Amino acid sequence: MLISTAYAQAADAAQDPTGGLLQLLPMILMFVVIWFLMIRPQMKRAKQHKAMVEALAKGDEVITQGGVAGRIADVGEQFVHVEIAEKVEIIVQKQAVSTVLPKGTLKSA
Repeated sequence: MLISTAYAQAADAAQDPTGGLLQLLPMILMFVVIWFLMIRPQMKRAKQHKAMVEALAKGDEVITQGGVAGRIADVGEQFVHVEIAEKVEIIVQKQAVSTVLPKGTLKSA
């Protein structure tokens, strides 16, 4: 016939003493690099933001994620009242506060 018979070779375990672990090494190495360069710093920033939000108090000067700067007039369970001008207050979620400014940053007009 034109097609010859194909014979399967027996798998020899003695050829690879690591048992295929060497093939998984690049994937494990990539995961470790991604962990230290991306995941770990993000978790650290999230922990710092959570601590900052829990420490908000009346009189703190803040900037929201929308870029609105003001002084905290009242702190609730989920929301804060931010005074952006004299007798002008807005209600913002606590999580929307991105930065706490040093005291005296915002000047009273």
